[in-house]
Amino acid sequence: MALTRPDTAPADVTAARPGAGSAAALGAARPGTPAAQIQVVPLRALPLVATVLVLLVIAIAGNWLWALDFFHVAAGALWTGIDLFLGFVIGPVMAKMPIPARVEFSKRFMPKMVVLMPTLVICTMGAGWQLARHLGNLSAAYPDHAWLVASFLVVAVMAVVAIGVLEPANLAVLFELRKPRPDGELIGRLMRRFIYAAGVTGAMQVATLVIMTRLATG
Repeated sequence: MALTRPDTAPADVTAARPGAGSAAALGAARPGTPAAQIQVVPLRALPLVATVLVLLVIAIAGNWLWALDFFHVAAGALWTGIDLFLGFVIGPVMAKMPIPARVEFSKRFMPKMVVLMPTLVICTMGAGWQLARHLGNLSAAYPDHAWLVASFLVVAVMAVVAIGVLEPANLAVLFELRKPRPDGELIGRLMRRFIYAAGVTGAMQVATLVIMTRLATG
């Protein structure tokens, strides 16, 4: 009968549990950032978002040209820049990152996008519609009416992609990260979907810039 030496360490129990190694690799049990503490919606950002939307409503209700122009241009520029940066800078970088690094990046990045992108979409479209209405550009008699309709169609498609594809993928990543054992492969696929959708909208943003500059100089 073999005797066990007192100083012999017991076998690694985690190695015998299915999926335990992958969970450890994902950093699911790190004491600093437990999965349960990941906020799907960053609560600290909500007062700022509410303030921006209230100011947008005031600008639309007052039909203030300068404020409408500011909201439309500023929000549209941020929306364009973020989409292009996500699709053509962050996307290629994340594609080469290991899964644990993607997870750590997603924990910090994705909650911010939950509130940022819908806010930019609402400000861009709401202010843009009221601005066109204020300037009389919605009339069929407007010389560049066809260009304006084209811009509406492009922006509508981008809004559908942002709200219907980007946001669900974003939320799915966050809910997966909140699980005790997040699936790194699933997170990777969802992040690729998010980045690719952002790249598509970024390319469409370029078309919007062409149309907008044409309207501004027409």
